Amino acid sequence: MAEDEDMNHFDAVIIGSGQAAPSLAVGLANRGQSVALIEGDKLGGTCVNSGCTPTKTLRKSARVAHMVRRAADFGVSTGAVTVDFPAAMARMRERVDTARRGLTAWLKRTKGVEVIHGWGSLAGFDENGRFIVSVGESKFSADKVFLNTGTRSFTPPVPGLENIDALDNASLLALDELPDHLIIVGGSYIGLEMGQIFRRLGSKVTVVHRSDRLAEREDEDVSEIIAKFFQDEGVTLHLNAKIAGVGRSMRGVLMTLEDGTEIAGSHVLFATGRAPNTDKLNLAAVGLETDSRGYVPTDAKLRTKVPNLWALGDVNRRGAFTHTSYHDHEIVLADLDKIKDLYQWKDADQRPTTYAMFTDPPLGRVGLSRTEARKLAAEGRNILIADMKMADISRAKEESETTGLIRIIVDGDSEAILGATVFGIAGDEIIAIFSNFMATGASYKIMQQALPVHPTVAELIPTILAGLKPLAAANA
Repeated sequence: MAEDEDMNHFDAVIIGSGQAAPSLAVGLANRGQSVALIEGDKLGGTCVNSGCTPTKTLRKSARVAHMVRRAADFGVSTGAVTVDFPAAMARMRERVDTARRGLTAWLKRTKGVEVIHGWGSLAGFDENGRFIVSVGESKFSADKVFLNTGTRSFTPPVPGLENIDALDNASLLALDELPDHLIIVGGSYIGLEMGQIFRRLGSKVTVVHRSDRLAEREDEDVSEIIAKFFQDEGVTLHLNAKIAGVGRSMRGVLMTLEDGTEIAGSHVLFATGRAPNTDKLNLAAVGLETDSRGYVPTDAKLRTKVPNLWALGDVNRRGAFTHTSYHDHEIVLADLDKIKDLYQWKDADQRPTTYAMFTDPPLGRVGLSRTEARKLAAEGRNILIADMKMADISRAKEESETTGLIRIIVDGDSEAILGATVFGIAGDEIIAIFSNFMATGASYKIMQQALPVHPTVAELIPTILAGLKPLAAANA
């Protein structure tokens, strides 16, 4: 394509504004580059608008309601507990608006960054070999292009789905009235977080999950703990369940399972996974193909097979988390700066998987699970493991938050920590102790000798490490 003299040129164009994009835009601009950040919806992507920010804000309202209901357990008398759902949602939306305003102001005051509103797509190369990016009727050229378009909710085909108003994570958070009975399809992280939140806000909640256990990525005993506290809070579970069809009912939605079970609810949420936002990017125009599921393949430095074209965040299938997306931008900037050593995790292949499930209690995970470690042990690896129940930890007992466990997995030869599970009070925060320590590559014996603060949950980590045993001998 011939070069258009009226076409604006940028050193870099970023399509999408997920967690990696704003920091990358500012980082490139601070290096003297002109940057266009193109966003077709709201700045901040899923995390700010329909993910981390709103859900964790709403989670707090739900936890406060739950703790007030438990007040008598702590010797505190209260009256009847009621939830002002519109007020809780207003608090959540104000937090989202504040976060987005702050992000917008940051980008606006950064010299060299121009925010362009509209859906961006690739349109080939100009006569100088530079990328051409289209936004509506406008076109821009760029030396480098970064894709950070993230993912959207995926709803599987279900008979009758076209006849109901099914919810996803975004439309659920747009509700103004509390669902009377929320049916959630999907018993993994998003479904579980939303299920507990809305149960505590006052909805009746039913979870329908196709697997025989919740959060099946986790160890079996962890799944069992989750199921128990969900049932204790009044959530109905249908496991190993397949949906025969859905339709309208007097209450709103009628779901029929293949075993004949009928579930009548007011709303249904599908929390059944995510799909990448690559279908509108016109990647073929520059010779780039996605994998079979629509994700963009990259190398460990997030480079695609097309020179000067990167894919960051959820769209590259190298981590479906805000923190991995943010780390992606650090990898890219270090690579562009020709820095060979980016802390410990120099690229996306080296970093361990780490995440949290923000139920209450929360689950923090890094590296190997016990299930994965057992496979290594079966191959002859010297794997050590140690567990401790939260019910045996004084701080957890003092807080009356005794659900869960701590599990640590170690390589018996190298003495490196290979993984940890912290499921219980402050597990989402405590897991950083392990992920940060793993980044050093040091022996677990150094952590075992550390001086913890009393009384905390984390103070028992050295004690747990002292109890490491060969995995083959661990029956828990």
